[in-house]
Amino acid sequence: MIPTTPLPSDPADERLRRWRLVLGGGDADGTGRALTGTDAAVDGALTALYGRNPDGHGHSHSHGHDRDRDGTGRSRTGGLGASAPSVARWLGDIRAYFPASVVQVMQRDAIDRLGLAALLLEPEMLAAVEPDVHLVGTLLSLRDAMPGTTRETARAVVRKVVDDLEKRLAARTRATLTGALDRSARTVRPRHRDIDWDRTIRANLKNYLPEHRTVVPERLVGHGRAARGVRKEVVLCVDQSGSMAASVVHAAVFGAVLASLRTIETRLVVFDTAVVDLTDRLDDPVDVLFGTRLGGGTDINRALAHCQAGITRPADTVVVLISDLYEGGVRGEALKRVAAMRDSGVRFVALLALSDEGTPAYDRDHAAALAALGVPAFACTPDLFPEVMAAALEKRPLPIPA
Repeated sequence: MIPTTPLPSDPADERLRRWRLVLGGGDADGTGRALTGTDAAVDGALTALYGRNPDGHGHSHSHGHDRDRDGTGRSRTGGLGASAPSVARWLGDIRAYFPASVVQVMQRDAIDRLGLAALLLEPEMLAAVEPDVHLVGTLLSLRDAMPGTTRETARAVVRKVVDDLEKRLAARTRATLTGALDRSARTVRPRHRDIDWDRTIRANLKNYLPEHRTVVPERLVGHGRAARGVRKEVVLCVDQSGSMAASVVHAAVFGAVLASLRTIETRLVVFDTAVVDLTDRLDDPVDVLFGTRLGGGTDINRALAHCQAGITRPADTVVVLISDLYEGGVRGEALKRVAAMRDSGVRFVALLALSDEGTPAYDRDHAAALAALGVPAFACTPDLFPEVMAAALEKRPLPIPA
């Protein structure tokens, strides 16, 4: 996104300005346009990050470039340097010049391109960044290297991201799932005190007798007695390999929301080559996240064995596997467990990701094998997840994105 300035009197000059900011200057950009003031500062912030490729060859800002000129004839070389103060100043600059969504992308690029992850272990640096899901993933991957002076600051950053996600997702999730549970609890043979008269009248409108101005309730709709207790169990089984960081963050938030519903018993299991049950931390998603260990291998079969062993009421249970399906364990055994759970009455859902990033790289053969068992694997956005869970709880077809 090119920062805007007041519209110049010459539209052609504005086009040159924008092309100059995109191309990054140098002899090859062809604009001949000099930058001054804020534009020069924005160009400097972009050059600091994208000014040099690992191979040392120059490119435009959109891909990085080696050297350019700022319109004054001075050459400059890209790079943020290795010091925290220079990076902190740069972080302040980009927050001043770009919207938060662009700042988050630039921060990720800085961590990936310039190896700045270690600087995030300094509290002053964390205070300067724009919190987002990807930053949380980076912080969690650095957890073991994090000194005590940084840990509380890191928790505060993670807390802000979690709180923002809960504000965005919690109310709709609770409303959607409460409705689904309410519908699944209806019975057509209720006791008198359990009759839902509003729904009963709507269900019998075709039996309206105008001469008597009444409805004949041939079919009663009400709530079963089971509605007063736990009726459904949800098991979230989450792959915590490094590529699944965003999914882990969203799963922790959704796990806490589900656990807050009295009519759902929720379990959260994370795994790599080992399995960790974090159910006892579900009252605080931040505790859940600091209980994960991003990175490492993957043993889906071992994780599913742990989940399967804890299922006591298969017909009332939904198991949600969130994984890119790259199996380091025994794939055949994992598929047998999925088939056994499904045959016992468990509703099994396979999500390749729980994030806003689209479909990730995943094991297509494993996904095809699950589909052959009647368990399609698909990527799910956080906004779609409540609808997926509602459909699973009601045992209706899942809303799989096209």
